[in-house]
Amino acid sequence: MKIVLQRVAEASVKIKDQIHSDIASGLLVLVGIEAADNKEDLIWLSNKICNMRLFGDDNGVMNLSLKDIDGELLVVSQFTLQASTKKGNRPSYIKAARPEISIPLYEQFVQQLEKDLGKKVATGVFGADMKVALINDGPVTILMDSKNRI
Repeated sequence: MKIVLQRVAEASVKIKDQIHSDIASGLLVLVGIEAADNKEDLIWLSNKICNMRLFGDDNGVMNLSLKDIDGELLVVSQFTLQASTKKGNRPSYIKAARPEISIPLYEQFVQQLEKDLGKKVATGVFGADMKVALINDGPVTILMDSKNRI
């Protein structure tokens, strides 16, 4: 699984000009699932996301996690994170998992995040045409790949 993790002052997802989900201070997670991903990948990423120290303490040092600040989380599926751009000018999405694999993994990922965070997680809608808006706080943007965890 590949993710883009962004610390946000606020973020939202619109579908058909209607706000579907929105959060205040917290993290926006864009997630791309490949066919080789499994439950171990999502457990590892969920633990990292909930416990990574990306928020400022009283001294302005990034020493606090999403859990520490009781922050919010917005998770949006984005298969284009699995794009291969090695050949030509048209990205290939051959590594992106098909819906029958990616939908259950995405749903399990959201459930794992809710378990690890101890509260409801806002989401987009898998496969929908979404408009994602955010105010990146910092900016702080982290790229993670569960295949690079060892």
